[in-house]
Formats: sequence, C-alpha cells, structure tokens
Amino acid sequence: MKKILNKTLIGFLIICTMILFNGKPLTLEAQALDIAAESAILVDANTGDILFAKNADIKLPPASMTKMMTEYLVLEAINQDQISWETTVQISDYAYSIAANTSFSGIGLRQNKDYTVRELYEAMAIISDNAATIALAELVAGSEGEFVKLMNQKGTELGLTDFEFVNSSGLTNASLGDNYPEGTDPDADNLISARSAATLAYHLVNDYPEVLDFSSTIHSELDGEPLENLNWMLPWNNTNFAQYFYEGVDGLKTGYTTEAGYCFTGTAVRDGQRLITVVMRTDSYGSRFMETQKLLNYGFNEFNHTELYPAGYQLENQSLLEVSKGKEKEVEIELADSLSSMVRVGEEEGYSIEYIIDENKLNEDGQLIAPLERGEKVGEARLVYDGNGDYGNIKSDRNGQTVDLITVTEVEQANWFMLTLNAIGDFFANIFTTVVETVKGWF
Repeated sequence: MKKILNKTLIGFLIICTMILFNGKPLTLEAQALDIAAESAILVDANTGDILFAKNADIKLPPASMTKMMTEYLVLEAINQDQISWETTVQISDYAYSIAANTSFSGIGLRQNKDYTVRELYEAMAIISDNAATIALAELVAGSEGEFVKLMNQKGTELGLTDFEFVNSSGLTNASLGDNYPEGTDPDADNLISARSAATLAYHLVNDYPEVLDFSSTIHSELDGEPLENLNWMLPWNNTNFAQYFYEGVDGLKTGYTTEAGYCFTGTAVRDGQRLITVVMRTDSYGSRFMETQKLLNYGFNEFNHTELYPAGYQLENQSLLEVSKGKEKEVEIELADSLSSMVRVGEEEGYSIEYIIDENKLNEDGQLIAPLERGEKVGEARLVYDGNGDYGNIKSDRNGQTVDLITVTEVEQANWFMLTLNAIGDFFANIFTTVVETVKGWF
C-alpha cells in the first residue's frame, strides 16, 4: 500500500513539474475550449491566422449570415461607381411579397415609394430585412438569379472553399415559393462552412470597413418603424441584454432559420487587435452570443499581436546572394516589411522564417543577374510556426504569412571589358581545376 501511495505521489509531482516548467501542457490546456456549437472558428482579422477551430470545414445553412455576401457586393458596386448611396430603388412584386410575410425578418417595405440604397442597406445590416436584401440584389444584377451568380463567383474569387449560395437573403428557397432565383433548385438552401464564413467576414471588414458603421448601429428607423439591431453583444442600454454585452464588439451578422439554428458571425476590436468569430447551430438566440464571448475571451486573453521580425531583418548566414555579371559579386537581402502575428502567450520562441528565392530571378548557377535595383524583390520570407495547435490560415493561397525579400543596394552591370576578363578568368580556372582533378586521378 505504501509503495502504491509513493508511486502516486511521484506521478503527481512529475505532472506538477511538467506544468510548471514545460509550456506544452499549458498550451494544450489552453486549447481545450468547449464551444457549444456544431461548428466554430476564431480568426485574427489582421493576418487571417486561425486561432481556434471546431468542425470548421463542414457545410451548414448560414441563414441570414448569407447577407454578408450581399453586403459585400453592394459595397463593391458603390465603390466601383455602379450605384451610389443615394440611388433610388422601387420594391418589386417579389420583394414586396417577402416584405408582406410577417414570418420573415423585416419592417414591411412599401411599393408606393422610392428607397435609397442607404436606407435599404441599413435595413439589411441592422434588422436583417429580407425584402430590402432582395431589392438590393435586383438593383445590382437585374434579378436575384443573376445576383446569385455574382455571389458564387465572388466567393471563389475571395477564396471561399466550402459554400454554395442559392439566394441573397439566407431564407430557404422553399420558403420563397415560386420566386426562388432562376438557375437554382426550388428546395435548395444556402450552405457555407465556418471557415468560409470567416473568410468572407475577413474580406468584408478589411476591404470595406464602412460595413461596421452599419453593423454597430443599435437604433435607426425607416418608414416610421424602428430598426433595432439583432446583435445583443452591442452596448445596448438594456438590462435584459447586459449578460451578452462584450466590449469592442461592432458586428457583424446574426442568422436563424429552423434548418440553420442560431448562428452568428461576430467581430470585436481591442487595443488595435481585431478578431472574427463564427458559431453555427447553437441552440438558442442568446447562446450564440455566449459562445462568441468564450471565443473572444480566448483570443484576447491567450494571444498578443506581436512583431516577430522587423522590416530590414536579415536571416543569419543567408543575408547574401551571389550576383552574375555585376560590378559586385554579392548583394545583401532583407525583409521589406515586418512580420507580425497573434502569438500565444509564452510561445514567442515558436516562430522562425524561411527564405524562398524567386527562381525566375536566378541563372542556371543559382545567381542573381545584374543589373539589380535597390529594393528589388528577389523572393519572399515566410513565417513558420513550430508550436502546438496550428490551425492554419483562412487564406488558402498562402501557407503562412509572407513578406517580400528585397535587395539592400543596387548592383550595376559590369562593362564589357570586365565581363570579358571575368570570362577569361573563369575559363582558365576551369582548365586548372580539370588538370588538378586529372593529376589526382593518376595517384
């Protein structure tokens, strides 16, 4: 019995020692995040690095989170001067039929007036008005069917991988009746993974940050009807929502249908750090916000935005590249910009960089060819994470962050006389090497 107790005590002491002196158990403990959602993800909005993921690649109905793509395409159309905020819109029979259905989210748009794009965008972003969404889709593309084509094209362009859009609002096609968009299945539903929803949100807040002005608006009005934001994490002056408030939240989009359950794409900023979250298929209106709180707490408490390698950094023993046909035989290279990341507390040493030289810049001997300008790009430096819990990056075209590798100085091309002398020198050097190797072979 005494031996058993001693072994137990020794085992306990070993575990304590590992926790105190080895960062890995702490890291694994930090990663044990229990999120009550079928799918979830946490992303750094600056770098696209994924800080946490749970079933992030399964496609699920996103409900009104679909509207993020409609928001993106409308903002793009404004940015490209195809429409303006003051462009007026008439409500079509189709959009009006949706507005008149009180089971759908919206205030009940009228057909006897013109609405501005700004008014409809507010209704879409704040209260998730389905009719306003359809009206904007029709404005941009002529019909919702054509708009759906744009949605899917843009999704591919933005790097979404697991998705299919079948309408602009996020309702099921079956609920649209005979008005389901041309070219889509009458029983289809929009589908997207948490990873792709986060990717869409990443592009939305970075490409068009003005979307946050709408998604953070708590109260507005249209046609004398109140527009009250469906996001309870905003700073409401309402004690009923106090448990859901989270400092720094300014978006982004809620969603609910029977098929989708309660879902939410959130974003918050603190001390210059912005995070993006997605939770899909939670079990109640409020639970999606509580699970989002867990993700945001984890992100802000466990990670710090850290500059790991400053601009001008040179990797030891790899700071020089040989140059052919230049006045100098070598040129220094350095990072054009800094490399930063959301770094887990205590894992600052878990990062390194690797150089990837552009082979198109090299001759057959692996040398750069003069002339070279100062600051000329000759390759890339890639950030490599060597620690635990690497969930990757939402930008699938990149395996880790990269910055340009550039030349520190210019290298002029040598004149014809020097090139000739170098060629002659190389010729005799090769002959000498051949003779030496031959003589060695005799012995």
